[in-house]
Amino acid sequence: MSLPLVVAITGATGVIYGVEMMRVLSELGQETHLIVSDAAAMNLEIETEYSLAQVRQMASVVYDNKDIGAAVASGSFRTRGMIVAPCTVKTLSAIANSFTYNLLVRAADVTLKEKRKLVLMVRETPLHKGHLELMSRAADNGAMILPPMPAFYHQPASIMDLIHQSIGKALDQVDIEHNLFKRWSGDRAKKQRTALQAAV
Repeated sequence: MSLPLVVAITGATGVIYGVEMMRVLSELGQETHLIVSDAAAMNLEIETEYSLAQVRQMASVVYDNKDIGAAVASGSFRTRGMIVAPCTVKTLSAIANSFTYNLLVRAADVTLKEKRKLVLMVRETPLHKGHLELMSRAADNGAMILPPMPAFYHQPASIMDLIHQSIGKALDQVDIEHNLFKRWSGDRAKKQRTALQAAV
């Protein structure tokens, strides 16, 4: 039986990344332990048609962000890692500086200290030097910085295709198999090179 994955959704724009990740993980049968910040709950109403109750129903276990005594607050509780999707700069700053003022940041800090995989889907643009320094500090402590940057080699036909590519990259980091996007094989580029050479 696989270990549970901790998923946190914070109040950056793009809460759909966390919601869709939860939906996919539920379909895959992956046990998930969910933390949703107050700002994320507000953004659900602004950006999506999902209610907080609907998102919570996708999780195996749900924690109150104020519950510092929750299972995921301890390194003795084993998990396969944690994904923060999306990750606000405020949350990034707290994680980078080990400022464990709520359960979400404590769980992330535990993930780092136990040398488990922590994926931060940082969502902000443009970035000033302070943001970059925070990402660098978090990376130095062991976090994977994975901003949701769209790729186009798989020829996305919808916004959901772009969302799936980003969350698929995050799931790759915690070794969860999925079929969310078509992976690059080099075949298309090879065919284009062959066609170009034939035309010369």
